[in-house]
Amino acid sequence: MIVRTTVKSIQDIMRQDVGVDGDAQRISQLTWLFFLKIIDDQDQELEITRDDYHSPIPERFQWRNWAADPEGITGQAMLDFVNDELFPALKGLQVSAKPGDRRRVVRDVFEDAYNYMKSGQLLRQVVNKINQVDFNNLDERRHFGEFYEQLLNDLQSAGNAGEYYTPRAVTSFMVQMIDPHPGETLFDPACGTGGFLTCAIRHMEEKYVRTPGQRETMQAGLHAVEKKQLPHMLCVTNMLLHGIEDPSFVRHDNTLARPLISWGKDERVDIVLTNPPFGGREEDGIENNFPTFKTRETADLFLALIIRLLKPGGRAAVVLPDGSLFGEGVKTRLKEHLMEECNLHTIVRLPNSVFRPYASIGTNLLFFEKGAPTQDIWFWEHQVPEGQKAYSMTRPIRLEHLSDCAAWWGGPRREGRVETERAWKVSAEEVKARGYNLDIKNPHTVAEDHGDPETLLQDLTAAEAEVAALRDQLKAILSEALAR
Repeated sequence: MIVRTTVKSIQDIMRQDVGVDGDAQRISQLTWLFFLKIIDDQDQELEITRDDYHSPIPERFQWRNWAADPEGITGQAMLDFVNDELFPALKGLQVSAKPGDRRRVVRDVFEDAYNYMKSGQLLRQVVNKINQVDFNNLDERRHFGEFYEQLLNDLQSAGNAGEYYTPRAVTSFMVQMIDPHPGETLFDPACGTGGFLTCAIRHMEEKYVRTPGQRETMQAGLHAVEKKQLPHMLCVTNMLLHGIEDPSFVRHDNTLARPLISWGKDERVDIVLTNPPFGGREEDGIENNFPTFKTRETADLFLALIIRLLKPGGRAAVVLPDGSLFGEGVKTRLKEHLMEECNLHTIVRLPNSVFRPYASIGTNLLFFEKGAPTQDIWFWEHQVPEGQKAYSMTRPIRLEHLSDCAAWWGGPRREGRVETERAWKVSAEEVKARGYNLDIKNPHTVAEDHGDPETLLQDLTAAEAEVAALRDQLKAILSEALAR
């Protein structure tokens, strides 16, 4: 695949540059360069199809005018142009208040971007490699999805990648079960690299989008926020690749920085799909925005926000760690609030290995609808396929592994659900009696028989004695050898 080999050769070139240190910087550098190539390819197509279209990028800084010529500027002249002219111009773009202004997208992407490369010759080599990809070619655009996946794989060594990476199979399953339609507002308040957005776009295009008007309606309903610069840049670029002309709906901001009460009725949404960061803690003062649920734990604050943001009848699918299910204090109040305000109808329990190598932690998919209190919660325990001990980088979870849960689900109304060795139902009253502890194990699982404790203790004592005897023998042999 040309895209995969191109990306690999670009990364090899960047490794020679003394200014680029590690995967995070390499990916950031690569993304802003690809962003400029992608938006310029898209601009050139729009200039042909629309009489009144103008690129959001000033002519001098359009990719075609400084990067496309393989014999163009290089060396120190290239560095001076990028650092002293290109970056200041794009960071300082004047943006209008009207929707659809693509200059906002460009400015937001470059707001915290940086040119790490110190060699103008190597930068020219990278630019020439990127020129090999034509983003107006549908096949090459599709293959760019592989580049995107490759970037996500590379992020494993670029810091806390698990904060914004959700396995594709998990996002696809959640979208499939929520079933978004064009005309519905869909929000991801911690969107990372845009996995839920791309899956939702693909789902709606395959099932419901048949006309340009329906596509416009679908795009108008998308909303997302990402706090960190690198995943925000990846997300915006990914939206362009999926044919979204104005990805300014992906805001570079901290969703939790607003007081909970300030979110008004006109901002309510039909759907929330998200994987809020696990184990993260917000900076001092953020908890004051959530006076009823005073905590700095990121996942808890997002759950409180999601409950508020849903319209009556709105539905959500959220990834949460095991700790959110059994935690006490604020977590208990949150779960009580969730079950009073929403119908928490399904919890899919995932094994610890689903998020490897980014994290090895038990996770859960919570599905709920706003407007009626919870009566019963159905649990589904997902198990690693037979013949496989755990999921891994080389053998990750795939969508077909969740097909049994999808078949059991019962369609949009969740009809005909029955208890199985994987599925069980718990009433809201039982959950309340447990102090809102939702960490409920599968009652159909037979506990393994590990044997009689007394016998096990005797076996352990005998084994320890045998080890001690062998250690003494080894010491005697070594002492004899050293004495010679």
